[in-house]
Amino acid sequence: MARQATKWRAGAVGTAVLALTLTACGGAKVGDDSSGSDTSSSGSAGSSGKCGTFNLAVNPWVGYEANAAVVAYVAEQDLGCKVTKKDLKEEIAWQGFGTGEVDAVIENWGHDDLKKKYITDQKTAVDAGATGNEGLIGWYVPPWLAKAHPDITDWNNLDKYAAKFKTSESGGKGQLLDGDPSFVTNDEALVKNLKLDFKVVYAGSETALIQAFRKAEKNKEWVIGYFYEPQWFMAEVPLVKVKLPEYKAGCDADAEKVACDYPVYKLDKIVSAKFAKSGSPAYDLVKNFTWTNDDQNTVAKYIAVDKMTPEAAAKKWVDANRTKVDAWIK
Repeated sequence: MARQATKWRAGAVGTAVLALTLTACGGAKVGDDSSGSDTSSSGSAGSSGKCGTFNLAVNPWVGYEANAAVVAYVAEQDLGCKVTKKDLKEEIAWQGFGTGEVDAVIENWGHDDLKKKYITDQKTAVDAGATGNEGLIGWYVPPWLAKAHPDITDWNNLDKYAAKFKTSESGGKGQLLDGDPSFVTNDEALVKNLKLDFKVVYAGSETALIQAFRKAEKNKEWVIGYFYEPQWFMAEVPLVKVKLPEYKAGCDADAEKVACDYPVYKLDKIVSAKFAKSGSPAYDLVKNFTWTNDDQNTVAKYIAVDKMTPEAAAKKWVDANRTKVDAWIK
């Protein structure tokens, strides 16, 4: 997910079944060889010399991993590239554009601050167009809770139920559960500026956040937390979004004064300026890559729920969507 200028944002995905490569994302840094994993296969078609090495950042949520899995698979199998995936959190990945260690970020959530720094000012990165996905961030409750207390989906009524959300970590206030602290979130500012009797508590990962919502729905527990779409988990547990004050352009310009909902994010791709000028067929693939939220959710579910490897998940989707893939590499 993204993050705004001076604030952290939380968000994300998973359950214990998501204990795949994402578990390595936390400590990786640009320049750290351990952050990369070579995914090239001996069965690659085409000339590896023409494409060469393609360094693809992988940010820590399974929707991003779904994008990266499919792009990497097509780059290897159709273009003969040697793909090196690098597990990096968002802001860290952008640092790699200038060093040549990262060629592409395949799912960017907003990040106007990073775009200004790396695209406008440093000129080490360029926008490679939309992914076709629309991202939505917000506060959600499990379906059972929305059904039992319909008014809870209006933020104006949250304090009425604050005591129900108290936990040992929320200091006597209601708990608002966020995910990985590196995700984009305005939640601490929202709680403060909307004068809500809640405290933001970080679950620590997408996996932990999903598990909390799953458990809450199963056991009819009181949980409210940060979540987002596209997200395969919504098909399993259709979380209900809480209505926050309407988003209007500029209402989130000051990180400390945010008192509005999140915008709809038009997710896009960012690549290094050097990669964009390289003539690599992998750049054309990234630029042409576009799919739907349903496409992403399908591959993400293969990985997170069906426990397929990213490569196997990508192959299954590519085999079923060859026409779409061919349009990316025409």
